[in-house]
Amino acid sequence: MNIIKIKNELIAQKKSKFKGNIYHYSQVNFSYNSNKIEGSKLTSEQTEAIFETSSIFSKSDDLIKIDDLIESKNHFKLFDYMLDNVDNELSKEMIIEMNKILKRNTSDEENPRYNVGGFKIAPNIIGVVDVTYTTAPENVEKELDKLLSDYNAKKDITLEDIIDFHYKFEKIHPFGDGNGRVGRIIMFKECLKNSIMPFIIMDSEKEYYLRGLREYENDKMYLIDTIKHEQDLYEITCEELLNFEIKENE
Repeated sequence: MNIIKIKNELIAQKKSKFKGNIYHYSQVNFSYNSNKIEGSKLTSEQTEAIFETSSIFSKSDDLIKIDDLIESKNHFKLFDYMLDNVDNELSKEMIIEMNKILKRNTSDEENPRYNVGGFKIAPNIIGVVDVTYTTAPENVEKELDKLLSDYNAKKDITLEDIIDFHYKFEKIHPFGDGNGRVGRIIMFKECLKNSIMPFIIMDSEKEYYLRGLREYENDKMYLIDTIKHEQDLYEITCEELLNFEIKENE
């Protein structure tokens, strides 16, 4: 599949607001799955309704968290921001802006402990049972600077480079919240930029994805194989939705 065509169509379809295409599919599925991995209770149907109509329907007496609604809509804006900057070099400022977009108008933005718009000020961990310890707040900026410097110095970025960056980014865990979602949108961006098949981590593959992160230092193939599987799924959808040619008017 031609990755340049995927990138160009995502950008063109973003501008056209045309529905039922790869942009529509990517927006809804990325927002639904990436937020679901982090605990959102919204359904895929509700996420699609928010994307299409900025409204939502609720089944029976189910309570819907305001933050779930806001972060779903914010993720759509995050995806657009990623497309607007897809060919730009990954930077600290860009990553901070990604987190700000995701967390804007949430309850976390009102809580100084989360320091939305900046790096974490309180220590955090990944997981509860199989705990992964992350970078101390005072070392975040230094370690992120080094990670970005090492990554941006590479001449030919591979899928393995992007996955390695993701693992190291998650180990730093630079923000009070939103690290996983920012990390996953970065992978999508860097795949498009470097003509690599992008992917969306599905909530149904959450356990494989998390196991891949946990086991990465011992065996990288857990995470690599999971992501290659997600690439295959996204490629199938792209082939279904992008199997056309548009003839320009003569």
